[in-house]
Amino acid sequence: MIIKQYHNIERFPVALDTIIFGFDRKTLKLLLIKRDFEPERGKWSLMGGFLRPDENLDEAASRILMKLTGLKNIYLEQLYGFGEIHRDPVERTISIAYYSLINILDHDSDLVKQYSACWFPIDDLPDLIFDHHKMVEAAKARLRYKAERQPVGFELLPEKFTLPELQQLYESIYETELDKRNFRRRILSMGVLKKTGEKQKGFSKKGAYLYMFDKEKFDELNSPANGPGISFKTPNT
Repeated sequence: MIIKQYHNIERFPVALDTIIFGFDRKTLKLLLIKRDFEPERGKWSLMGGFLRPDENLDEAASRILMKLTGLKNIYLEQLYGFGEIHRDPVERTISIAYYSLINILDHDSDLVKQYSACWFPIDDLPDLIFDHHKMVEAAKARLRYKAERQPVGFELLPEKFTLPELQQLYESIYETELDKRNFRRRILSMGVLKKTGEKQKGFSKKGAYLYMFDKEKFDELNSPANGPGISFKTPNT
């Protein structure tokens, strides 16, 4: 016999909203969709959906992300719960926000078009529905916190990249200019980059060397035993 102990408890829908960051080698961007139902039909929104009875939160977030981008097994982290009483005008809805880091070149562009989705520069976003702007700001703060303590770029950059591209990524994350010499000194001192010996033309007549992340060194640096890492947040230092 099943005893229903919670029959007098109010029940609310649980939504999942995903803040999807991408990097196009120049600018950090956010993937948004045009909402196709009321309320706020036709306005820009994060990609979201509702929790199903047969899945946990991480599974639901992965499903929603897969539905829009066609990508599996990518970086996805639970961010925060948003539960203001009137955040959704239809009914009381609790939203669990996740943020994801993807390589823009890897996603399924046909799926993105299907959902009328578009990449926007992180510093030039349109108005968003409900409290989605708060979710984006929280995700930006989390990404900056992460970048202060460990190298970022595995998920956002291609396999091979230049130091100018890596610096451009950090500058997009912090939305400020970083001193070139000090940035290179700090990132190279971590020992997580491998110089390939190949060059990418375009940055100078000589070309810029291509680097790769050393996954083993990265995991070692990211170990809790090795402390907080090296901060890049101070502008022009």
